[in-house]
Amino acid sequence: MKPKTIILMSLTYAVLTFLGCKQVKSKPENIDMTDKSTFYEFLAANPGIKLKTIDGADADLTQYKGKKVLIVNVASECGYTPQYKDLEALYEQYKDKLVILGFPANNFGGQEPGTNEEIKKFCSDNYNVTFPMFGKISVLGDDQNAIYKWLTSKDLNGWNEQQPKWNFNKYLLDENGNLLKYYSSAVKPLSDEITSMLK
Repeated sequence: MKPKTIILMSLTYAVLTFLGCKQVKSKPENIDMTDKSTFYEFLAANPGIKLKTIDGADADLTQYKGKKVLIVNVASECGYTPQYKDLEALYEQYKDKLVILGFPANNFGGQEPGTNEEIKKFCSDNYNVTFPMFGKISVLGDDQNAIYKWLTSKDLNGWNEQQPKWNFNKYLLDENGNLLKYYSSAVKPLSDEITSMLK
C-alpha cells in the first residue's frame, strides 16, 4: 500500500472517530444567568427573527415555553438519519413535558438536499414523524440562523459556544428557555444522558 494511501486512510479514520465521539456538555452550576438571555427573551428582543414550519406557516416558538425543548439539526441522507425513529419514540413517550424541534439543514456533506415538501414526505413515509419540523435553515457560517446563533454564543446563552459538528447534534432547553445541555450526534435520543433529564 502506498504511503499516501495509508496517510489518507489514517486521516479519514481520525475525522470519523472525532465526529462520532460521544459528547455531552452541561451548563456549569456556577454560571450566573442574570445578565444573559433565555431563549424566549432572545426571541422577544429580536422580533425580526422569522421562522417557518415545514408547511410554510409562520412559526411561534414561544408556544413551547413550559416544556423542555430538544432542538436537533436533521438530515435525510446521513448515517444518523435513523435517529428519527428514536426521536419520535422519545417525543411520544415524554410529550407531556418535552417537545422536539427538527431543523433540516444542508450544512454537512450536502446530506439534506431536498425541498421542504420532500423532507416532510420522507419523514412521514419512513419514520412517521409527528414532532414539529421547520423549513430548512443554515446552522453554521455567515448565513447561520439566529436560533443557532443563540445556541452557540456564550454571550447570549450564558455558557455554551459549541457549534454543531454534524447532523443530529442536540441542544436541550429547560422549561423557561435556559440552555441546559449540548449533545453530539453520537448521543442517542433514548440514551440515559437525555432521558435522565426528563424524569
